[in-house]
Amino acid sequence: MNQLELKEEIMKQLEMVIDPELGVDVVNLGLIYDVATEGENAVITMTLTTPGCPLHDTMINGVKAAVELHQNIKKCEVNLVWEPAWTPERMSPKVRDMFA
Repeated sequence: MNQLELKEEIMKQLEMVIDPELGVDVVNLGLIYDVATEGENAVITMTLTTPGCPLHDTMINGVKAAVELHQNIKKCEVNLVWEPAWTPERMSPKVRDMFA
């Protein structure tokens, strides 16, 4: 499997991780900034909708668990970043329409 296919499959796995406050997955919310893999390791760069998110640990653990379900990944690390800041424009069009 090439890197692009693996990244696409990991993004599909991440659609299982639902933001409990908004009821939408982290991919369609636009919280995932990057997926990098090296061997059996993955590094997910992501943000949250707000820096003081009370569900910080729940979201991070959900992302790790979803990625590690992939047969080619043994370990996932999550880099939580605040730049660039998340905005509603990062949401997929179908999700933006839900909140319009």
